[in-house]
Amino acid sequence: MNRFFAFVTILMLGVPVTSLRAENAPVVVELYTSQGCSACPPADALLARLGDYEDIIPLALHVDYWDYIGWKDKFAMPAFTKRQKAYAHSLGTNIIYTPQMVINGSDSVVGTRTMDVSDLVQAHKAKGLPAKLDIDRADGILTIKSRPNSHITAAAAGADVIVVRYRPSATVDVARGENAGKTLAHSFIVTEWTDVGDWDGASELSQAVPVEGPRPIVVLVQEKGHGAIFAAARLR
Repeated sequence: MNRFFAFVTILMLGVPVTSLRAENAPVVVELYTSQGCSACPPADALLARLGDYEDIIPLALHVDYWDYIGWKDKFAMPAFTKRQKAYAHSLGTNIIYTPQMVINGSDSVVGTRTMDVSDLVQAHKAKGLPAKLDIDRADGILTIKSRPNSHITAAAAGADVIVVRYRPSATVDVARGENAGKTLAHSFIVTEWTDVGDWDGASELSQAVPVEGPRPIVVLVQEKGHGAIFAAARLR
């Protein structure tokens, strides 16, 4: 079985993947999901399986526009709905939906289409990211460093430096709405999304950001205007 078909089998069946982990630049997979959406649990499960790969950074961003049908998502934030709308604009559409996955900020796919997700993740793994981040956490300070990068310098508006915190897993008993009576399993639940600065790529990136608590940290460098992700790194 070659690597591609092994990857698809893993996504479909949930096979452990330790022996198949690669060392390429990470692929960032953002899932826009909601506890009020009956189509979302399979995508939530797929995101969890993607998390078995060291070179994939899965992030679940819970949106709030399903809350009106009877169940308020416990992890939803209006900022995530706003981010999804901004992606729609940058990708040339006015439609937002759940479950949607956005890969490395530049490709969109329905979050339950395993083969399509696999194709996009594999393509982005092969392509890699144009910049590399070095990050460390000590004594409540997160340090972020990167060398000058011409890809970022060439971007019309430069790049945002973003710090993301997430909760590794949780289960929720849903009492109302489309998923009434179900216990939903969630993973990689984004709890904080903070733009901590700008980078034009012309000079070295060097930032020190205060952080609290032991939860994992993801740092993204993304083209302004919700464009492509230039670099990504994670501390568990």
